[in-house]
Amino acid sequence: MSAVLISAGDLRQALADKRFRLLDVRWALGDPDGPQHYLDGHIPGAVFVDLETELAAPPSPARGRHPLPDIGQLEKCARSWGIRTGDPVVVYDATGGMAAARAWWLLRWAGLDDVRILDGGLPAWTSEGGELVSGAEPDPEPGDVELRPGRLPVVDADAVAKWKGVLLDARAGERYRGEVEPVDPKAGHIPGAVSAPTAENLDADGRFRDAAELRERFAGFGSGPVAVYCGSGVTAAHQVAALAVAGVEAALYPGSWSQWSNDPKRPVATDAQ
Repeated sequence: MSAVLISAGDLRQALADKRFRLLDVRWALGDPDGPQHYLDGHIPGAVFVDLETELAAPPSPARGRHPLPDIGQLEKCARSWGIRTGDPVVVYDATGGMAAARAWWLLRWAGLDDVRILDGGLPAWTSEGGELVSGAEPDPEPGDVELRPGRLPVVDADAVAKWKGVLLDARAGERYRGEVEPVDPKAGHIPGAVSAPTAENLDADGRFRDAAELRERFAGFGSGPVAVYCGSGVTAAHQVAALAVAGVEAALYPGSWSQWSNDPKRPVATDAQ
C-alpha cells in the first residue's frame, strides 16, 4: 500500500525531515468552492491544484467532461506547483481521495515514481492532530520536473467496445443501472461492464480498505485484464489506485461515460450485473 498511499501519521513524521510537495486537490461534482475550502484551511505548505483547469483539458462532447490534459500544459502546471525532479509528492482532498486520485494517476502516468494519496485525506490529518493553516501560501519556487506520458495504461472507446477482460463501471449503482443520470445525455452503462462503485473502496472512516479486502472485492468481478471508467475519468482513477493497492494493474478509460454517451454510434445498456 505504501507505493500508493501514505497515512496521516507517516506524513507528519516524514514532513519533519524530508521535502515533500503537497498538492491540495479538493473538488467534487457540483461544488465549485475548492479554492475557498483551501483558503479556509489546508496542510501547511500545500499548493492548491484546480482539477477542472490543471488536471483536465477543456471539455467537449467528443472527448468528455475531463479529457486528459496536454502533457506540455501538465508539465507547466507541475512546475508551477514547485515539483522538482525526484521530489516525492503527496496529494489529498477531503473526500476519501476521490479527487486527489486524479492527480495521483496523472502524475504517475506522466512518469513520476513517488506519488502517494493521503489515506483518509484532511479528516484523517486533523483527527491525528495535524495542523491546518488558512490563507494563501507564498508561490513556490518554480520546479524543473520533466513529464513524459504513457507510464500507466490507457484505453479509448474503441478498445473498451471490444474489451475481452473485466470492465468496471466506477459510478454509483443507480447511474450504472440507468435509474438516474444527473449530468450526461444518456442513462445506463457500457454493454458488458460490471457495476463496481468507487465508494466501496473505502471503509467507514473514508480510508482505503486494506489490500486483502480489496483483492477479495475485485476478484469477485471476474478474471482477465481490467479496465475502468466512471462519469468523466475522475473517480475511475480512484478505482485504479484501489486496484493498485490490491496488486492489480488496470487501464483507465479517460473519456468514460461522458464521452461514450455523447456518441450516437455507441450502444447503451441498462441491465443490472
